[in-house]
This record gives sequence, C-alpha cells and structure tokens, in this order.
Amino acid sequence: MSAKPIHIVGGGLAGSEAAWQAAEAGVPVILHEMRPVRGTDAHKTEGLAELVCSNSFRSDDAQTNAVGLLHAEMRLAGSLIMSSGDANQVPAGGALAVDRDCFSNAVTARLEAHPLITIVREEVTGLPPADWDQAIIATGPLTAPALAEAIAAGTSSDALAFFDAIAPIVHFESIDMNTCWFQSRYDKVGPGGTGKDYINCPMDKEQYEAFVQALMDGQKTEFKQWEGTPYFDGCLPIEVMAERGPETLRHGPMKPMGLTNEHNPTVKAYAVVQLRQDNALGTLYNMVGFQTKLKHGEQVRIFRMIPGLENAEFARLGGLHRNTYLNSPTLLDPTLQLRSRPGLRFAGQITGCEGYVESAAIGLLAGRFAAAERLGRPMTPPPATTAFGALLNHITSGHIVSDDEPGKRSFQPMNVNFGLFPEIEAPKVDGKRLRGKEKTVAKKKAMTGRALADCRVWLGLATAAQAAE
Repeated sequence: MSAKPIHIVGGGLAGSEAAWQAAEAGVPVILHEMRPVRGTDAHKTEGLAELVCSNSFRSDDAQTNAVGLLHAEMRLAGSLIMSSGDANQVPAGGALAVDRDCFSNAVTARLEAHPLITIVREEVTGLPPADWDQAIIATGPLTAPALAEAIAAGTSSDALAFFDAIAPIVHFESIDMNTCWFQSRYDKVGPGGTGKDYINCPMDKEQYEAFVQALMDGQKTEFKQWEGTPYFDGCLPIEVMAERGPETLRHGPMKPMGLTNEHNPTVKAYAVVQLRQDNALGTLYNMVGFQTKLKHGEQVRIFRMIPGLENAEFARLGGLHRNTYLNSPTLLDPTLQLRSRPGLRFAGQITGCEGYVESAAIGLLAGRFAAAERLGRPMTPPPATTAFGALLNHITSGHIVSDDEPGKRSFQPMNVNFGLFPEIEAPKVDGKRLRGKEKTVAKKKAMTGRALADCRVWLGLATAAQAAE
C-alpha cells in the first residue's frame, strides 16, 4: 500500500468529510486549512466544519424527503458529519439541527485524533503542485481570492458566483414569551424534538404590511463590484423576497399555516415569524428564513418591529458573502476529477451543490474516489437512483448551454430533490392506482426505498439479492 498522502485543501464540511473517508479507507491525508492564518468574511472561529449560516441540516425524514434520504445514505457510508450532527443535535421539529459550536468541536477533535490525518494550518494560494498527485479542493463558497484566481486560470473557464446571506441570531431571554409561543408547524415532532420546537411571533395584517414596507425601504449593503451576481433561490435575503410582491413572505418563511397562538387561539395570525433553537443550551434562536443584506443598524430597528422582539438582543446580525462555484458539468468528470488534470478533484459547494448536507455528501464521494484511486481499486460512481448519485449527476452532467441558446444561464447550484432522481411508478394498493397526495407520498416512499437498497449494494453492505428482499 502506498503511503503517499492525499492532500485536501479546505477544512469545511466537505473537506472534513473527504479527509475522514479517505483516512478510514486506509490512506494518509494532509488537510490544509487556512484559518486562523487567514480568516474569511463569515467564519468566526478556527474550528473545522464551522457552520456559518443556519444550524439546520434540514429534514431528517428518510422516507418522503430527499435531504432526509441523503442523511440516511451518509449514515450508511460512515459519515463523520452525520455522526457528529446526531451527537450534537438540538430540538428542531422534523429537522436535524445542531449546536454549532459543539458540532464543530466534535468534528475537529475526531479529525485531530485520527492517526492517518495531519492538519496543516496554512493558506494554499495556488493550484496543488504536481507532486500532490492526488488532491481535493474543498474550499467552498469562501474560497480565498488568490486560490479562486488560480482555479479560474487553471480551468480556462470563468467561475460563476452568487450572493449567500446569513440570518440573525437572537438571545432567548430578550424574547417576549407573553406574545410569542412554542410550537412546531402542525405540531410535528422530529429528532430530539417535542412538537414545540420553534418560537412563533404573530403579526396581524397591519403589522405585516408595515414590516414588509420597512424591509423594502431599509438601507442595504451594496457590493457594486459584484453587481449582476445572481442569488440562489433557496437562500434569498428577506428583503429581496419582499420586493417580489407584498404577499410573498406570508406564503414563504412567514406563512401562518399549521400554527395556533396559545395566547389567543381564536384569532388566526396573518403572518408568523419563526425562530429555531441554535444551541444546546437553548439560549440562542435563529430567525428562520431571515437571511439579509440590510445594514446592521437597520436590522435592529426593523426586526424589533416584530411582535415579541421589541426588545430583542442580537447575538449575531445578518450578513452577506459571495459564493463562488465552478461550471462543473463542463469541467469535472463523474468522479469529480478535473478533466484537464487527472488526480485533482473538487468537492463541496465549489462544485455547485447547495446546502450543508449536500456539500458534505460530495466531500464524502470525493474522499472515497481519491482513496480508491490511490489504492488501485475500482471507482464506481453511486447509482443514479440514490441520493448520492442524483446529486453527483446534477453536478457533473447538469444542463449545459448550447450554441443556439445564447445568454441562457446553464449550470446552477441546487439542493438535493426528487426532481434529480430517475422516475419510478407509484405502487398500487389492492390493485388500484393511487391519486393525489396519496400517490405523491407512495411515489416518494418507493423512490427512497429503491435508493437505500441500491446504496447498500454500492457500499458493499448488501448483495443485490439481499437488497431486493
């Protein structure tokens, strides 16, 4: 067995997972992380796998939700990110949310303790040197300018970019619980939860309309050098959503459905702001869906218009940072390898996936691919029927602009979703075809059942015959 290491640049979720997977396969790893030698606009610590936006890994439902399915597949693959998340979860209804500091500390400690992993704190300013014959770049949306320029030059292709916004965090003790109440939407109970995992702040129609107007009128941070950069629809700033129409927010992050005000049960709120627990102690709450580019003073003024947050104290205000990603379908092969340079792979959000879990999943795949190549083992990409395969296929063979579609944007970041999976027929019940919601649920369950069976075979955890049983 060769003792030559795999070099991984970037200690975020993708880089951390890639390092773990390669080391667990028996290959030495050198993990290069630039913090604290060089910081970023969003990171606050030097911990590995630091969460800079939400603390939620989203739905943990592996039967009817695509990201929950991805959770399950990653657990089957021995994911460091998922095991650390499971060990440090906080209540969040049907979602898996974590204490961000405890989570990062756990990932850091396990990587530091692994006998095959060496962590080097330094900035890598260019593409890996030739003697790094197996390397993974997992620097994410906050890739340092020097490395980003080197990647753009080395790929002979312009990187694409969009803005990613961060939501504020509120101190629990400053929230007026005589106005607000605890409840998950439709009282849904999730992992570690009770069905009362969110704090809800109700608004009547007049309050809502005044709030929306304030969002649109508030002073925003401008980045003229990045004008024209598209936002990712899954992480739109709250004020950008407000500009799309007066009712947009109450049909989005401020929807009142499934919630009953325990202080006034007979009156239906016109809109509701939800806050989700952000740490294990329950002292901090994240404003759900409130990513923003409002200036800090404006955030305090406008968000204190929300009933129950009149005296809110903010542990962190919202912010905005640039997110850079490759035109991966033209640049990467099905094993995430740069077509123009064998042995150099990319992983995480820089490849054009979106979301914590998706980023870690692509890191998991990159680490396994690199380790297999180092060990001289076959590298078979995961089946397209799995969440792994669906996400990988989106990245490496997503829509490419043709010559007869001038100006049309091609590859865009995307969360894992059932639209990326091969079609499947909804099963019949008692010989009858299902319709409506029943058909949708049955189809999703059939898709996730197929995915988990195929994933077990791909991972070598079951034979095809066993999976079919």
